[in-house]
Amino acid sequence: MAPSPTFDFGQTDPGLAVLRMAALIAQSVDDPDEETLDLLFEQVEAGHLVDVQPAQMWPELMRGLMSPAPSKMIKTLRGCGALVEVLPEVAALFGVPQISDGQDEVDLGQHLMRSLDAAAKRDATLPVRFALLAMNVGKSDSPREHLPVHYKHVERGRPRIEEICARFGAPEDCRDLALLALSECERVHRVSKMRAGPVALMLERIGAFDAPERFRELMIVCACDFGAHEGREDVAYPKAALLEIALAACAEVAATGSDEARQTARAEAIALAFRSERWSSEVG
Repeated sequence: MAPSPTFDFGQTDPGLAVLRMAALIAQSVDDPDEETLDLLFEQVEAGHLVDVQPAQMWPELMRGLMSPAPSKMIKTLRGCGALVEVLPEVAALFGVPQISDGQDEVDLGQHLMRSLDAAAKRDATLPVRFALLAMNVGKSDSPREHLPVHYKHVERGRPRIEEICARFGAPEDCRDLALLALSECERVHRVSKMRAGPVALMLERIGAFDAPERFRELMIVCACDFGAHEGREDVAYPKAALLEIALAACAEVAATGSDEARQTARAEAIALAFRSERWSSEVG
């Protein structure tokens, strides 16, 4: 990483400079000091972000997301009050609890930052990092009586992700992966070797057969989300390995015939690979 950055606010639009500084901080060794945050806060308080078009913001957001420590950009923007102006959907996640796989409750905003840094360690693509940034935005206003469970967050999240992408002019591959992660990430976390039929359907739904690159990126999204939980930083993501076994098992299944016949053949191949007694009893 680079040393701590300095920036001359007189050389560019003050509002855009806030985002650029946050992106540069994400590339540096140190966290921003209080003086820098105060200076950024003054720019935000003066209303300089109001006149900056989202399309102008996107290159700076992209620079920060693709940095070695994307969480520093989010932390800096939040610390100076800019995050709620630029990405209110993300700012609203801080303080919202979630549980996962028997883990203790986590703060969704903090979890988002850890998952972004996990993606940076993997040198992940921009669509992967954007998906991690956006995929949970439907959880910010879950009914309090349901927390830390987030019922119907997919329905709330889809239009928000689409609006974020339209607002900034984000690339189509960022939008597509974020929407896929929204609908499938939690399902991937729950995938079981005892259910070969649903696994076969999932592989088709997430593009494992006809969009392998998108499938690989989704696996990275899920792995980073998994690894962002405490104690999992260096743990291999088991569900990705499971789906790779299933995908390999389907390689010999002919792509011809009816959809139903192909799905049945894939499920049988997966069941054999998983040694699934449940599937055997169901089809027997």
